[in-house]
This record gives sequence, C-alpha cells and structure tokens, in this order.
Amino acid sequence: MKILHTMLRVANLEKSIEFYTQVLGMSVLDRTDNKDYRYTLVFVGYPGQPSSSTIELTFNWDTNQYEMGNAFGHIALGTDDIYAMCDAIKQQGGQVTREPGPVKGGSTHIAFVVDPDGYQIELIQVN
Repeated sequence: MKILHTMLRVANLEKSIEFYTQVLGMSVLDRTDNKDYRYTLVFVGYPGQPSSSTIELTFNWDTNQYEMGNAFGHIALGTDDIYAMCDAIKQQGGQVTREPGPVKGGSTHIAFVVDPDGYQIELIQVN
C-alpha cells in the first residue's frame, strides 16, 4: 500500500492551480472535466518524483465556498532551503503564516503557508 493523493475541494480552480504551480513549483499532472456531473479534477505534484503522492484539486462547478472544519491538519512538503522558499512564496504573493524556524522543543526547521482556500501547508527543511 502507498498513499496516492490528497483531495482538496477548491472554490476557485484557476487561483488554486496558480498557487500550487507558480508559488509552490508543482506541475499540473492530469486534468479531467466531467460535464455530466459538473466537476473538474486537477492533479498537481512534482513531475520528477513519479512515485510521490499528488494533490487532487476538486472543483465542483456549482459550489463557490466550503467550510474548513477543524479535523484537517495540513499537507507537508520537504524543501532544501526553507528560508529561500518562504521568501519566494512571499514574492509570488503567497501568505506565510508561520515564519521559518525551529519547531518548538526540537531542531527541525519548519514554516507554514496557506493556499487560496485556507488549507495549511507545512514546509519542512530536509537537509
């Protein structure tokens, strides 16, 4: 068994695609439009990592808002330079909600950003 993808419902598909591709450097890997059931699925991820899991952006054509709830935590992404990544995210108009630095009680450096729908994304220094 392996994790294949995480699905996020998004209210503005184009803004979400722009965030994940332009701000986080992912690519659109697949797209399906279902006219009968009025939804679009867009899979984003890092193309150089074919065995990695992806994110499925689900856009229901007739829904323009979702409630976040309180059960979902975050998606985690590893990066070689968390400080440069956060600077780049800010330059692209992204929102860093926790500046990079060591995790409380540990030495791993982390940061948090949010996507256009408010989903939390944790960045973790991996080197």
